[in-house]
Amino acid sequence: MATETAIGHDMSQGWERYQDLLIRAITPLTPEQLSYRTAPHLRNVDETCRHVIGARARWCQFALALADPALPTLGQWDAKDMPARTSAELADGLRATWAVLQSALETWTPADLAQTIPNTAPEPGEPDFYSRHWVIWHLIEHDLHHGGEITEIIGAQGVPGVDV
Repeated sequence: MATETAIGHDMSQGWERYQDLLIRAITPLTPEQLSYRTAPHLRNVDETCRHVIGARARWCQFALALADPALPTLGQWDAKDMPARTSAELADGLRATWAVLQSALETWTPADLAQTIPNTAPEPGEPDFYSRHWVIWHLIEHDLHHGGEITEIIGAQGVPGVDV
């Protein structure tokens, strides 16, 4: 990324690097490896990756009001009973949602990040408003959390994961 961002160059580059590492970990996985899960009641690799993609798309579309024609579809990828995806499709979904985020980050100023967004359906303990900065941090922590899950799941099967 050539431009400075409102969240800071190092932080933005770090998130982009993590994005690339996650895609590298997902891309070579076979359908069998994408079906690995830690326990029967937990998400498998495919479901976890689709959850990352779906959550990114929904936050981008609904909270951040970012316009991209792919977001409505990608935002449904982790809905109940959605089909499994191939590793190539998952990588494409990660790239598509990242491109939307990256474009916004390259143009937002610190003042833009401070703008608040109403939380139209707050759950208990959630605020009535989010700042864009909070949403970006939430997406980063969400990516890190679930990327770690994917690494743990495939690592238990002897497959390399996200290597930071």
